[in-house]
Amino acid sequence: MNTVSLVPSSESEISEVLIKETEPLHIAGGQSRLEATEEKIISTSALNGIVEYEPGALTMVAKAGTPLSIIKNTLQKENQQLAFEPPELKHLLSLPGNSTIGGVFATNASGSRRVQVGAARDHLLGVRFVDGLGRIVKNGGRVMKNVTGYDLVKLMAGSWGTLGVITEVSFKVLPIAETQSTLKINFCDANILNKAINTPYDVSGTFYDVGSRVSYIRVEGFDKSVKYRIKQLLGEFSDFEVDILEMEESKKFWQNVSNLDFLKNIKGDLWRVSVRPTDGVKIIQMLNPKVGFLDWCGGLVWLRVDEGFDVREKMQKVAGHAMCLLGKFEQFHPISTAEKTLSNSIRKKFDPKMLLNRELLN
Repeated sequence: MNTVSLVPSSESEISEVLIKETEPLHIAGGQSRLEATEEKIISTSALNGIVEYEPGALTMVAKAGTPLSIIKNTLQKENQQLAFEPPELKHLLSLPGNSTIGGVFATNASGSRRVQVGAARDHLLGVRFVDGLGRIVKNGGRVMKNVTGYDLVKLMAGSWGTLGVITEVSFKVLPIAETQSTLKINFCDANILNKAINTPYDVSGTFYDVGSRVSYIRVEGFDKSVKYRIKQLLGEFSDFEVDILEMEESKKFWQNVSNLDFLKNIKGDLWRVSVRPTDGVKIIQMLNPKVGFLDWCGGLVWLRVDEGFDVREKMQKVAGHAMCLLGKFEQFHPISTAEKTLSNSIRKKFDPKMLLNRELLN
């Protein structure tokens, strides 16, 4: 497919494009999460740079096309971080680009620490975007909100560019913990995750390897506090064989989780399934995948299955959404007629010409 790339350098240029455009547009940030299927691409790559950063206030404002790596490096110099741990998918999906901060919030990309601090959308404070009619909506847009009645900040997070082109985001940041340790609980069942998260010991990550029957439980904070909580958790799981991953080993493990390294170099289709935490184990039992991992206390299931295996058909009795990241199936989970009606009614208020990321409409 021959594609035409539009690279506007400002909100006003994006506005001009959308006012005049009549053909579908695919929004591209760093092109690290979703491949273009439309002939025209509108890129946010020229909207680049940190606008404002106040370490003392724990806030940052950045243009949407700013690479995630620049955000992370800038924060690290002040011993701060994006606490929701946005995952990096580009290497796993063999995509050429680099994640951008706008793309992170547009896809609500959230990592293992979601069980403690919430998803990406919970850290988004404000947003600027250009809707499908070319209207510039600033920081949630008081006038627009009065007209539509929507919380635009929350609405844009996870909208995958179907409501507008995000141009700038403001968000919360948090200090990096002084230290961390991870319990590696061997030969256990996945219900260990829920037991761990329901203790009073402020667990910040839970991960289960189905094949090896191993759970990983992370604790972060001040050194004295972490040592105390690890000791208490060891008591909770004294019936199991337990190893402790100390600071550097623990950091390396969770970085591998964030990069999805455990799913690389394995043949088969790749699926990401979001369900109730109590249903994660059911999905594994129903599907018997080649490789399976549980994150978010079982609420997020990563699967490698045989090519052409329809995960959605097999999980019909379990409420949730299955995204096919590598395979022949549509990437996004089909929605019901009622959901589609609601989604389209919202979309028509922001993009009545249906220009933006039209391939996601179904």
